[in-house]
Amino acid sequence: MALTTVAELRTALGVGTLYTDAVLQQVCDASDNVLLPFLWKNQQSIVAHSSDSTVGTLYFDNEINDVFYVGQSVSISGAGSRFNGTKTITSVSDYSFTIAITAGSNNPYHTVVPYGIAAAETYIDYTAIPAIQEASLMVAITIWQARQAPSGQGMSVDGFSPSPFTMSSTLVARVRGLLAPYLDPRSMVG
Repeated sequence: MALTTVAELRTALGVGTLYTDAVLQQVCDASDNVLLPFLWKNQQSIVAHSSDSTVGTLYFDNEINDVFYVGQSVSISGAGSRFNGTKTITSVSDYSFTIAITAGSNNPYHTVVPYGIAAAETYIDYTAIPAIQEASLMVAITIWQARQAPSGQGMSVDGFSPSPFTMSSTLVARVRGLLAPYLDPRSMVG
């Protein structure tokens, strides 16, 4: 999902054909990488897994029996080759669910580091929400400017307000007002 396209960024920056699409695409991808983890999605973090020949069990830190259901198709990533892919849930308990996996050796319960992701169907298209698109474009422009200006942003001699923190936590804070209705409550800890 691309929140900002190369054409939108090229127009906003007014760079014409001076830079290749690949260079601008990197900035668009970076903007997505910054914003997408903060947006609410129908997914849970996999903290551990185990397997018994052809049955894999995925474990979660929070209750999932009201989130996932038997027969549901989920996309699993970051949990290892036997678990990754689109799978159908075969049973659900309070903190785990099972799926069919390729035959292999039995593996005891062990943590997944970094956490994997179990994602179910998403009911919202963030690329169609103007506030999210604007936030993404603003972040992309800020990233572009940080790449081009030696100090990471333009400075005024009279105002003397240089800031080396352009790519700090203030990057998302600048657009939080646009994102507020769509932020995942789990991303706002701290």
